[in-house]
Amino acid sequence: MKFIFPQNYCFKNKLFGIIDYSSLIFNVVWDIFIFILINLFFTSINIKIFIFILLCLPIFLFSVFGFNHENILYIFLYLVKYIKNQKLYFYNKN
Repeated sequence: MKFIFPQNYCFKNKLFGIIDYSSLIFNVVWDIFIFILINLFFTSINIKIFIFILLCLPIFLFSVFGFNHENILYIFLYLVKYIKNQKLYFYNKN
């Protein structure tokens, strides 16, 4: 069986076909950072689990399901650029 792919088809390397490797690395670094902070400040295991899930699960879900499967790092970059250069343009039609 022979498959024909168009030349402009974008091959993205993904882990298990679900998540980009750059998003996965970002998620692992974020999870380790949150894990270290939680262990420094809290002693109860219930509070640790609750805060870890509260801070890590939404970012993981956005990186897997995301905005039209956009890379989570690009989304953060777009947000930072928008916050840095926050200009609102109004165009008046005559």
